[in-house]
Amino acid sequence: MKRLIDLFLALLALLVLALPLLLVALAVRLTSPGPVLYWSDRVGKNNSIFSMPKFRSMRIGTPAVATHLLANPDTYLTPIGSFLRKSSLDELPQLWSILKGDMGFVGPRPALFNQHDLVALRTAQGVHTLVPGLTGWAQIHGRDELPIPAKVALDAYYLQHRSLALDLRILVLTFFKVLRRDGVTH
Repeated sequence: MKRLIDLFLALLALLVLALPLLLVALAVRLTSPGPVLYWSDRVGKNNSIFSMPKFRSMRIGTPAVATHLLANPDTYLTPIGSFLRKSSLDELPQLWSILKGDMGFVGPRPALFNQHDLVALRTAQGVHTLVPGLTGWAQIHGRDELPIPAKVALDAYYLQHRSLALDLRILVLTFFKVLRRDGVTH
């Protein structure tokens, strides 16, 4: 049932957001050299690796590590990168990953392929058995500001309590968090 809802919502979102997607793609292309999309290797269900697209907000040549690990992340941002990240518009191409089944709308955010500490803690808690999501319980409780153990504890809570009602609550709360730009540090 969850997969059908994800497919329906992703197709609906693509229809509604077609023009904004094109405008963001054009803005990325016109403000910095390089491709419009950045394909990031991420850890999916059962720790399988998949490629997740995002609108490129960082300059070409930026190290492939979590943003908080960069010495001065702002120096790597494209001219519109900060806006894309704070507005979460950089996340919109992940609708493709939802259509493919690599992600859903709600679940733990997919870890970077080299976030071994996060992957190990999630595996120990059984969180790795979930399909990652565009948003999740940890996202609405701190996003970039959470230390990894706290993020995993929230992911484990979601694993133990997941339901359609909780997913709907997360989606609604995400909408308001994005509007207020809560929890975005870069």
